[in-house]
Amino acid sequence: MGMAVAETLFIGKGDQDVLLRLKYSNRHGLIAGATGTGKTVTLQTLAQGFSQAGVPVFVADVKGDLSGIAVPGGNNPRVAERLKEFGIEENFVGCPATFWDVFGKLGHPVRATVSEMGPLLLSRMLDLNETQEGVLNIAFKIADDQGLLLLDLKDLRSILQFVLDNAKEIQGTYGNVSGASVGAIQRQLLVLEQQGGDGFFGEPALELRDLLKVDPDGQGYVNVLAAQELMQSPRLYATFLLWLLSELFEELPEVGDLPQPKLVFFFDEAHLLFTNAPDSLVEKVEQVVRLIRSKGVGVYFVTQNPIDIPDTVLGQLGNRVQHALRAFTPRDQKAVRAAAETFRVNPNFKTDTAILELVTGEALVSVLDEKGAPTVVERTKVAPPFCRLGPVTEEERTYILSSSPVRGKYDEPHDPESAFEILQAKTAKVAEAAEQAEIEKELLKQAKEEEKLERQRLRDQIAAQKEADRQERLARQRAANDPMNQILTGALKSVTRSASSQIGRQLVRGLLGGLFRG
Repeated sequence: MGMAVAETLFIGKGDQDVLLRLKYSNRHGLIAGATGTGKTVTLQTLAQGFSQAGVPVFVADVKGDLSGIAVPGGNNPRVAERLKEFGIEENFVGCPATFWDVFGKLGHPVRATVSEMGPLLLSRMLDLNETQEGVLNIAFKIADDQGLLLLDLKDLRSILQFVLDNAKEIQGTYGNVSGASVGAIQRQLLVLEQQGGDGFFGEPALELRDLLKVDPDGQGYVNVLAAQELMQSPRLYATFLLWLLSELFEELPEVGDLPQPKLVFFFDEAHLLFTNAPDSLVEKVEQVVRLIRSKGVGVYFVTQNPIDIPDTVLGQLGNRVQHALRAFTPRDQKAVRAAAETFRVNPNFKTDTAILELVTGEALVSVLDEKGAPTVVERTKVAPPFCRLGPVTEEERTYILSSSPVRGKYDEPHDPESAFEILQAKTAKVAEAAEQAEIEKELLKQAKEEEKLERQRLRDQIAAQKEADRQERLARQRAANDPMNQILTGALKSVTRSASSQIGRQLVRGLLGGLFRG
């Protein structure tokens, strides 16, 4: 039996073949089980089955071993044994695959713009409180109203600084903005940047149609997101995948019931999406999961424990693969009971007991029947995939990236004019105008000082002249009133007159005497 037939996908064998109906595979699903029980192999089997049926797949590779889906398997005794047991001919093949990486190291960079992420998801990513989220909403609203593009983190910082600088002016229209709240957001942005989040925001942003590609042979591409490093920032990981789901929900058209989905999305470590999540975010997830199936998208949550997923979401997951659970603690026992109660009872075994007895590669499986109702749970040996169980080599990764259908499209970032540049230019103009005004103010001040000094100099000059005139008058007055001076003055006048007469005579005589001699 092949891995996929016209309308079904082969999962494994129980008392009978266990088949997933492709037309109901957009009713979502769950793959659960403790570490080491075979969840990753089940995920690869389903992903390869969808790909061979022509359905594109998106999967996050949190442990680093899903990249092998791109190359043929083989040389695995346990796989060969299981195929022989099922009577399946060995036909090891890989899937057409595109490798992605938020950090751009193990795949094509994945970017989103700050505007696309939106204030709700950013608040979740930054772990903001209600007041800080309100300030972030104000910043987004002002950016929208002023036509400012928010592409990367420096754009977001710029608009936050603008909001703070103009808090008084915007208060009446948008509400109060405190410096403490803006400061807290800026600090969280710094933390996000240190975690590598700055590389995630920017252009060129991911185009969703690049996740929906089918190769020339009609096989769906498997989009593998390298998430080992991303998992070191679990909030960034969870928010990124939720953003991706939200974008798919927003952009894809309604398609109704299709023979098979347009995309299947595997959400590994799904508990991270709901850990400490506010009610508003859980409601959004529940809404997206409920409505996105009408866009032709199936979402499969992969987690260790089904109780990690809220009941409102768990109730929408029609196709379920439950690997073994351990029951060492009361919480574990509760999880086993909860998992058992979600299945239709099979009279041949006790579900809660079977969950504890399952071996690696075995699972309890319930899918939707031809009427869309859950089937009786089957104890199932899961079929192995025909691709490699384990990672690709560096040489294989390099080759796959070099032949990627999106090669060169996302590899180099670019930075178009956006809020940062516009606000920076505006700030520069304001600063320049302020500087010019300060210069003019200083020049005016200097002119006034010089004018003041000139007036003072003129006043001093006039005062000095007046004082000199006064002293001269006083001197003349004293001289006129001095008796000795009067005698001397008279004698001087007499002498002067006598001298004048004597000199006059001598001059005439001299002249005439000269003439006479001549």
